[in-house]
Amino acid sequence: MAKESILVPVDGSESAERAFDKAVRIGQRDGAHVDVLNVIDTRQFMGEMQDTLISGDTIYQMTQDSEEYLKSLKKWAHDNFNFDDVDYHIRYGSPKRIISYDFIKDHHDTLIVMGATGLNAVERMLMGSVTEYVNQHALADVLIVKTDMANNPVKPTIKKN
Repeated sequence: MAKESILVPVDGSESAERAFDKAVRIGQRDGAHVDVLNVIDTRQFMGEMQDTLISGDTIYQMTQDSEEYLKSLKKWAHDNFNFDDVDYHIRYGSPKRIISYDFIKDHHDTLIVMGATGLNAVERMLMGSVTEYVNQHALADVLIVKTDMANNPVKPTIKKN
């Protein structure tokens, strides 16, 4: 039997960090691998004619910032739980599609652990939340995190650099 894998999509929000905390604890408890994923939503860079509105340098900087953030999460898992079975990934495109389908197909994660809300309130109002979409369409089971491991409301525990 293959080792279980957990996908944790993160966007820098407190809710996503709670999900990462819970996924690491589940991974440690169950001997599962954790894939932490940041999706850079490229749709926000497109103009009406589908041309790119920002420079390659800006996209490069966003990628660098994402990588530093993901590295800090991996370090946090090691420092706080001595848990090192974490890989981080950056993808570009629609977060809804990548989290629900593409990443799961590529990495065969059996559980998605994600926060109840993310950073993008405008998208949530206009198109529905990523969490709601993933919960309804994902190719894996979905755990939506609102609390800590004891089911108590939590304060942020992961500090960004």
